[in-house]
Amino acid sequence: MSDEISRLARGTLLPSFAGATAPRWLLDELERGLGGVTLFALNGNVPNTEALAALTAEMRKVGDPLIGIDEEGGDVTRLGGHAVPSPYPGNAALGAADDVELTRRVYRSLGAELVEVGVNLNFAPSVDVNTADDNPVIGTRAFGSDPQLVARHAVAAVTGTQEAGVAACAKHFPGHGATVEDSHLGVPIVDADLDLLERRELVPFRAAIAAGVQAVMTAHLNLPTITDGVPATLSPAVITGLLRERLGYRGVIVTDALDMRGASGEIGIPEAAVRALVAGADLLCLGPREQEDSVRATLAAIEAAVRSGRLPLERLADAAERTGAVRRWLAGYSPAAVDRSAGLEAARRAVRITGELPSWDGAPLVVELAATGNIAVGPTPWGLGPFAPETVPAEGTAAEAATLLERATGRGLVVVLRDAHRHTGQRALATALLAARPDAVLVEMGLPVWQPEGAVHLATYGAADANARAAAELLGLTPA
Repeated sequence: MSDEISRLARGTLLPSFAGATAPRWLLDELERGLGGVTLFALNGNVPNTEALAALTAEMRKVGDPLIGIDEEGGDVTRLGGHAVPSPYPGNAALGAADDVELTRRVYRSLGAELVEVGVNLNFAPSVDVNTADDNPVIGTRAFGSDPQLVARHAVAAVTGTQEAGVAACAKHFPGHGATVEDSHLGVPIVDADLDLLERRELVPFRAAIAAGVQAVMTAHLNLPTITDGVPATLSPAVITGLLRERLGYRGVIVTDALDMRGASGEIGIPEAAVRALVAGADLLCLGPREQEDSVRATLAAIEAAVRSGRLPLERLADAAERTGAVRRWLAGYSPAAVDRSAGLEAARRAVRITGELPSWDGAPLVVELAATGNIAVGPTPWGLGPFAPETVPAEGTAAEAATLLERATGRGLVVVLRDAHRHTGQRALATALLAARPDAVLVEMGLPVWQPEGAVHLATYGAADANARAAAELLGLTPA
């Protein structure tokens, strides 16, 4: 019985590791039945696609792991190792283009690229309905703020991903779009009762489930009227009550990273893991820093919970059956073809222009304003720099205006923003530049919430390479 408990407990874990080769401890755990791994660019798991393919092949020599990654396209990309922006636009651009067949093509191509490097579980798409403009962690990761639009693109994204032979994972259940807090740093509150959830957050999840999504990821959210202060990831009312019983979902439920403060900040990862399993989760994403020691501590906590009767062994067996079903599903698919043209086509279709773009003699000065990212997005490069002969970074203070205006004398001026509605400094500097140069063009590479009246404004709905290329074409810029 002890060996059975250990095997089933291991099967629920998706830990991480450092480097581009599998450490001995990980290979040993895979031989003993470890559920799989989560890859992180910040851990050095993805130096390049060739190394990643070799890494996943190495792991498959000793087991049949689920190999997961956050590859959403757009702002959240891992295949470039945080050094290369994605060739695919993110969900906001796909929602702006609003062509479900194009969304399906983009996700099918993205899935095909994952298959080429041996990844079989993609923690995407994000099907959150982004109703809070100041949401610090979703934003352009969402298809939009309309539940029906998000739902139809959720179906397209799930279908495209799974046509490529990769298991899709709809996230972040029951919906992270109505928050102004980041669950990496705390427990955001979603002040929505069941009726509002049904009309808003749950609509895309129902659609994704109907489309056959192989996995759903939980969010570390407090819904006071439903979870009574307990994060959704640890709440039987959410996982079993809402997702299993109300929505009728029968597939794999995976947690968002348990190292996030929203899940384990007060109780620690091993205890959070036990509570998530009791609540009904099947796979536990531990987080980028949770490696050998965390695996051992978490296994010990799960095994102790089973022996004490707190966690029924049948609950672990149920999780194993579901993950086994995903593995059987994966075995039945042939890979699709990569189609990067779909990414650029979607980015072009997403662009929205307010006013009339000017024509310039010579290259314009491009000013790119600093924008803080978030933990989910990471440090991936962005902007028009690769397409502009002279690009000047700016911190985003009105005091910088005089120097920048002097440099732009006699030439065009392009001001690149990213979620300006969330950055006071960006708005202050852009306003100062526009006062002196009303012919300046604002390029918003986040959500176009802030649009100064009368300004020429170009919105890309994302900062991926495809978005930058689409904007550069319209501005007459050429590769630097």
